[in-house]
Amino acid sequence: MSRLQVVSGKGGTGKTTVAAALALALATEGKRTLLVEVEGRQGIAQLFETEALPYEERKIAVAPGGGEVFALAIDAERALLDYLQMFYKLGSAGRALKKLGAIDFATTIAPGVRDVLLTGKACEAVRRREKHGGYTYDHVVMDAPPTGRITRFLNVNDEVAGLARIGPIHNQAQAVMRVLKSPETAVHLVTLLEEMPVQETADGIAELREAELPVGGVIVNMVRPHVLDEAAVRAASGDHRDAVARTLAAAGVRGGTKLVGPLLEQAAEHAQRVELEREQRAVLMKLGVPAYELPFLGDGADIAGLYRLAKDLRKQGVGV
Repeated sequence: MSRLQVVSGKGGTGKTTVAAALALALATEGKRTLLVEVEGRQGIAQLFETEALPYEERKIAVAPGGGEVFALAIDAERALLDYLQMFYKLGSAGRALKKLGAIDFATTIAPGVRDVLLTGKACEAVRRREKHGGYTYDHVVMDAPPTGRITRFLNVNDEVAGLARIGPIHNQAQAVMRVLKSPETAVHLVTLLEEMPVQETADGIAELREAELPVGGVIVNMVRPHVLDEAAVRAASGDHRDAVARTLAAAGVRGGTKLVGPLLEQAAEHAQRVELEREQRAVLMKLGVPAYELPFLGDGADIAGLYRLAKDLRKQGVGV
């Protein structure tokens, strides 16, 4: 069972929503989950309808069965200050460096170090234990960067190799990679049943595998119900147009004859979408990883919607 669940996906696929729902699902039945944000967008706070998350772990939700979801928005500058205090005991000197702009300079000029700090904070939460010996969190869920950047973001050891071959930064990077490449970690990719997101998902899985990072599953988001299939459309078209008009009239629909054309056009569009989705599902099946599906939420991803998605994820066994 993986304790660090990394969620990525092409922009617009709803990866932050899926990450939040997964955190709720994993916290079911008394578990404790930490939901981590690394991109500074405060997307988690918006989903849970709470104030902007500070650089501290804060409880934001209670899952079914009494479990708890905590959230943390990791700030690279603050993480670097923690790092300097942990390894170099700089204290007030570290804060002085921040005022001089050195902290911002370090995290900007050396993006590999920035990623070490962001991933390192999440991995620290995975390893952290309480005084009684048990883990502080049963699961840590990371809302990670998009698919196009996820492998480079997670493969921090390669990123810092040219910056620090020895010393605390090198050791920290290696410690992070031991977690990220272990069975403790699973990287899930969120997609839609559309050609571009599915292709980016396939490319992302190939890159993760090449970097020897553990692929979890593919989560297909915003799946719409199949109202009509192609056979139903064929049955309603052609010589059956008059029958459709009579059926509408019998149902008390006024002007039914004028509606037949537009209705059949919509039915044809629906059937075409169903066929395209069928093709994309076939592509996903060939990737050799578990695939899960979440429904399209017509009312948007509010709190109630998150709990609904969490229930669906739990039923499908995602992350457990």
